[in-house]
Amino acid sequence: MPGGAGKPANRREWISFQLIRQKKGCGTMSQEKSTAVAEPGRQEIIVTREIAAPRELVFDAWTDPKHVGHWWGPKGFTTTTHEMDVRPGGVWRFIMHGPDGVDYPNRIVYQEVLRPKRLVYSHGGDNPAEPPDFHTTVTFEEHGGRTRLTMRATFRSPADRDRVIREHGALEGGAQTIDRLAEYLAKKK
Repeated sequence: MPGGAGKPANRREWISFQLIRQKKGCGTMSQEKSTAVAEPGRQEIIVTREIAAPRELVFDAWTDPKHVGHWWGPKGFTTTTHEMDVRPGGVWRFIMHGPDGVDYPNRIVYQEVLRPKRLVYSHGGDNPAEPPDFHTTVTFEEHGGRTRLTMRATFRSPADRDRVIREHGALEGGAQTIDRLAEYLAKKK
């Protein structure tokens, strides 16, 4: 690290997995790949991406089981949805099938659904008796026919977040998941 001996150069230095390529066009910068960031000492992972699709379509792809199975999860993963009820109190139960043959049961419980602007949910394993692993807020901002998507996952502690990054590749996986969404939507045009 630039600060030497494994220490950040300053408190604003971020641990980040950057998959950004910038291109100039019409006097603006467009984000072609997702950015996933985890600031030291914080308990969040933030993934952002500008997607070349209208906000309503991006929101539908995130909340409709006929779409979500085509893109949810990092590269090499597939997803099987068992139930998806996108409303406050509703549940999305699904299994992520890893490329190594391991199945990962997941359960999302929606707290807020503000179509097509915002989703808030808790995310954990499939056992409803266990507390969620993290809480997520996803925002969908309209920008001239494109969508600025921000996914903010908040963990119980910085140590929990760092463990998930270290053991499960959460930064790279989050960025790959949103990139797969953008690739899926590009094919829908």
